Amino acid sequence: MGKFGQFPWNRKVFAKILDQLNTSNPKAIGFDIFFTEKDKQSPEEIIKSYNLVPSDISELQNLKGPDDLFSEKLKESKSVIAVLGSNVPSHSNYNRKAKARFLSKGGDPKQFTYSYPYSIGSLEKLEENVKGLGSISFLDQLDGIIRSLPLIVQFNKKIYPTMGLEMVRIGSKQKNIYIELNEVGVKRISARPYQVESDPNGIIWIKYKRSDKKQYISAGDVYDGKFQSDFFKDKYVLIGASAQGLFDLVKTPLGVTIPGVEVHANVIENILDKSYLIRNPNTYVFELLFSIIVALITFILSQKIKPKYSLSIFFGNILAIIIIGFSIYKFRSELVDISYPIFIVTITFLTGLYFRFIKENQIALENLQKEAKLLKERELAAGVQKSLFPDISKFENFIYARNIPARDVSGDYFDVIKVNQDEYFFTLADVSGKGVKAGMYMAKASSIFRTLSNLSFPLEKVVFGVNNEIVEAKFKGMFVTAVFGKFNIKTGDLTFVNAGHESIMVFNRNKEFDFIKSELPPIGIVKYFAESMVKSKTINLNDKTIVIYTDGVTEGYLKNGQELGAEGVKQIVSKLDIITPKNVVDSIAEQLNWGADKLRDDITCLALDLKNTELIKPQKKQKQDIKS
Repeated sequence: MGKFGQFPWNRKVFAKILDQLNTSNPKAIGFDIFFTEKDKQSPEEIIKSYNLVPSDISELQNLKGPDDLFSEKLKESKSVIAVLGSNVPSHSNYNRKAKARFLSKGGDPKQFTYSYPYSIGSLEKLEENVKGLGSISFLDQLDGIIRSLPLIVQFNKKIYPTMGLEMVRIGSKQKNIYIELNEVGVKRISARPYQVESDPNGIIWIKYKRSDKKQYISAGDVYDGKFQSDFFKDKYVLIGASAQGLFDLVKTPLGVTIPGVEVHANVIENILDKSYLIRNPNTYVFELLFSIIVALITFILSQKIKPKYSLSIFFGNILAIIIIGFSIYKFRSELVDISYPIFIVTITFLTGLYFRFIKENQIALENLQKEAKLLKERELAAGVQKSLFPDISKFENFIYARNIPARDVSGDYFDVIKVNQDEYFFTLADVSGKGVKAGMYMAKASSIFRTLSNLSFPLEKVVFGVNNEIVEAKFKGMFVTAVFGKFNIKTGDLTFVNAGHESIMVFNRNKEFDFIKSELPPIGIVKYFAESMVKSKTINLNDKTIVIYTDGVTEGYLKNGQELGAEGVKQIVSKLDIITPKNVVDSIAEQLNWGADKLRDDITCLALDLKNTELIKPQKKQKQDIKS
């Protein structure tokens, strides 16, 4: 808060807050905050920060530091400081021990409690003067929701109470915590006169109540004494962070996120009024019988009524299970595991459907026959699509591209068009989606590009025309990411437009890499109203190579299961001894097309290098004599 500056605050602030709280004589004061390092404004820290010499610090050394003041106030208060379990040692750790004394009956609680090899706490001088040390360790939950926490836990083979239990002990003026055990583990934990029935591992299931902002008061108001004199009288006071920026927020089963300090407040209230939740051992028998009854009802009804009503029976039974479980929780504060009955009902329902709808197998067989027919049609479409890709074998010395489809029909394409003796147009594009529809979309975009390029229009006009034609085509929800280019083999100049595509890789003979990002949205999304909306760039390719690829390259899987990524493409090129467009493209394709059953996406890659612009002459087929 602005009053005290950036957190953590000076320890004098906490000392003053303790002074103000003690005027109301609270039951106990708990700090859900760590004080692991010395205060930055302590004399020793100032000496260290400013490298002061002995002549400068004679008076400074005699000053009482903020930590000393805070420690004195802790000693005068019924205070509890937080301790946290850790799997790694802390640099500020020392051989701490709990303030509470544990007395057990019926066994050794260390055999059943959760354990951490190390602990994290506050400065030793502060912990020495507090009345209690309370654990703020939560149990890891898969969904991140805090439903329970251990009332007792081990840190470095020593038992500590949770923050709420330790505060209740201090507030009740008790030295001891009693632990009763039976043959399966912990049965009951007491801080007289309060008793808590726990699970065998000493865990309490928290019954949360709705957050009440009236129970909060700002540290600034306490510091300034802006509260009624009896506001904290005979109450348990928790001091903690509630601001989102301090990340001390947790999710609860109520579907809300609350500060961690409020969890400990709920635990205290659960202990004081015995409102915590109970997991009764006899509940298992009830869950089993209930599951069998509901499963039988579900199976019988699914066989008797019409199929269209069977789903309503299933969901009706699921709803009944949820209502019964919630009612037991609401009115008896007992936990019922509704997942098991729901699982049994689901299995029974699916079994009933199997017997009821076994005739659907015949329909499935007919569908398979239809799919086989569609597969042949897709294979035919794939053959037609392959014929649309240009034969650029004569340009291989300076431009080369490959397309490896992930399915029968590819949504990627490339094209290279020679428009005069020295100038060429090219494009590489990726249509959103896969399959026949993407292939049709690709074919349309390719034909428009080829038509406009053959007219020798400026590149910006070609892109303008392709985009607007695609927009008018109204392929709903589809678009094209593409790179369009025009280069002159005589001057080495390359003009290109990147429309929402992957970054273009450029590297020189020393293999120094650069990536040129897109500055336009994909083709087919927004209609251009003027050619000036098309932003192009021009670079000279003398002594440079460019590589353009679709996301099927960067997101393609290597043999080790990892994605290649742009950095992986860079590494492949860096290892090449000979840089030619064909060598670059084939090396990248080889790393991705390594024999997996299915590619993740279409692989399309193009490389351009004007070091050798000689055209390759087609080889004539030689007639072979057949010797008898």
